[in-house]
Amino acid sequence: MKYLVFILSLLIFASCSTAQHYSTKSKKAIKLFEQGKDAPRNSIDRERNTPNFRLGLKYLSQAIEKDPNFWEAHMVAGEFAETIGDYELAIDHFEKALAINPQRQSTGSTYFYLANLQQAVGQYDKAIQNIDLFQQFRNANQELIRQSHQIRASSVFAKEAMTNPLEFNPINIGPGINTAQPEYFPTITVDGKTILFTRRVKDGRVRGEFQEQEDFFVSQLSNKNIWQTAIAMPSNINTINNEGAPTIAADGRSLVFVACPDRTGTNYGENRNGRGSCDLFYTKKLGSRWTNPINLPGKVNTYDWETQPSLSSDGKTMYFIRGVKKRGQTNNSDIYVTRLQEDGTWGVAKRLPDYINTPNEEESVLIHPDGKTLYFASRGHVGMGGSDLFVTRMDNNGNWSKPENLGYPINTKFDENSLMVAADGEIAFFASNREGGFGDLDIYYFVMPEHLRPTKTLYFEGLVYDINTRKPVPGKFQLIDLATGKEVVYSEADKITGEFMVSLPVNKEYALNVSYPGYAFFSQNFNMTNPEGLEAIHMDVPLVPLKDGGQSIILANIFFDLNKSILRKESYVELDKLVSFLKENAEIKVEIGGHTDSRGDKQKNLTLSNNRAKSVYDYAIEKGIDKSRLSFKGYGSSVPVNSDVAITKMASKEEKEVAHQANRRTEYRIVK
Repeated sequence: MKYLVFILSLLIFASCSTAQHYSTKSKKAIKLFEQGKDAPRNSIDRERNTPNFRLGLKYLSQAIEKDPNFWEAHMVAGEFAETIGDYELAIDHFEKALAINPQRQSTGSTYFYLANLQQAVGQYDKAIQNIDLFQQFRNANQELIRQSHQIRASSVFAKEAMTNPLEFNPINIGPGINTAQPEYFPTITVDGKTILFTRRVKDGRVRGEFQEQEDFFVSQLSNKNIWQTAIAMPSNINTINNEGAPTIAADGRSLVFVACPDRTGTNYGENRNGRGSCDLFYTKKLGSRWTNPINLPGKVNTYDWETQPSLSSDGKTMYFIRGVKKRGQTNNSDIYVTRLQEDGTWGVAKRLPDYINTPNEEESVLIHPDGKTLYFASRGHVGMGGSDLFVTRMDNNGNWSKPENLGYPINTKFDENSLMVAADGEIAFFASNREGGFGDLDIYYFVMPEHLRPTKTLYFEGLVYDINTRKPVPGKFQLIDLATGKEVVYSEADKITGEFMVSLPVNKEYALNVSYPGYAFFSQNFNMTNPEGLEAIHMDVPLVPLKDGGQSIILANIFFDLNKSILRKESYVELDKLVSFLKENAEIKVEIGGHTDSRGDKQKNLTLSNNRAKSVYDYAIEKGIDKSRLSFKGYGSSVPVNSDVAITKMASKEEKEVAHQANRRTEYRIVK
């Protein structure tokens, strides 16, 4: 429920101590009423360890049996039923109270609370009718008036959404992941082959007894597209206390999660020193082993509680939920964003704007691997009721769009959260306790409606290694948007295996640079503007040691117009990388080489290749590189990557053109 009904029995009826104040003349009804309204204060529901509202309801029902027109008994019974979550019963009592005595409504608040309950159970027409009645009261509480606009707008939206339902067919992800225990908060790698999630298990030993707590489990997708039996994360990650709401990096090698103090409030367990109520922790996978988690370095964790992180694929941005509890107010939680600093710590988090964050709870935030589509759950935006799922998109100026409700039946009158959208944008995952599952909360997947999808994101994977020794190298990756010059993704290969996985959002052209101290940098061009039929790119990255002279390295992102030697502006990203490389390695000298394909006049090709190499040479000198360290040479078509004989044997015209294009290139070679 978005709005809590006040316990009016304590506020209104506390002063009603004598029979003449009640609407009934039945002394037995009054006695039962008094017993009922005092029951939560005088008795404990031992099964639930809460004030005994159920016993109170029992007495109130008996009072109403004595006098069905006992207005006050209906009112308190409605509030008690709402408190224990029996909304249908609460609605019934409030409707009967209003039918008996509508004149007792000087402020109309009962119409407000009734409408709120009706919205919660999907009685949208009745909710609109009662909110309209409430808004006519001159003495209405102004805070409730403000909230009433939200209830009305959401009820109107829900009616419209249900008359225009989206295609939605959720499928249980299977017994490899789902069990009789609750599974939720899924997070998945960019290749879609590894899923990590939270499972509530009964193995938390507290004072010698086993109690429920949360652990992480991981499942791999088989070649037959079946999720394998999930296994628990290692014991340095899972403890006897709660670990929850994980986010795994696109490459599957970094993990941020939330951990909270144990039930004594004094211990996070081994390696879990916290700063506040709940903190974010970080662990990294090296080879096949996860490092001991540490409190997230930087200025994110506070004395409030931080939870539900979501790492962007660039490795430099993280969204998360921060909850603040203020005296006299209910808990509120908002979406914040933090960025990785140059020293490897996370900077001071900034709250997203008010048109995304509301006075009510936001939670379950997810930044898609495209880096610009944000999904989240909220109780404060117009929706179906309870917690709904929304999407907002970042424009080229870094501004977020107005949140869009994902619609019905993705959203319902119940609470929805834990949404995870795969890199391709077509499949989404969520947690639900709907009928037909394996137990409690299960993880399901469904096809995301096209208009709600993010930008499709593919991935580039392989191995970074020394070209001579074949030993793995932990190369550092930069993926840069050639149109804007902005870094889209930053990543690193595994320090032990050299393996890497880098996300590639479509509809852009990218420059990829891979570098590591002591090696010449490697470059590659990815034109993702027309990725039809492409799902992934596998390519190993050989790095050339600086000490090895004579090895040519292609500058894959140097561009010229046809038969011209003037550098196009998209080349500046690569050229600036070359300049930085030369400044960082002041002891080396390089030759810039230009190459063409074999088509056309040989002499013209030689001249063109020489002029193009000189353009790169001139740019580097203009940017501060001493010309004594540089030379240039045009090779024309004399050193092809693909020979004319090999090209002739190629089957299609498209293959031949790609081969010719590979021959047209700019390279650099370390000569000293």
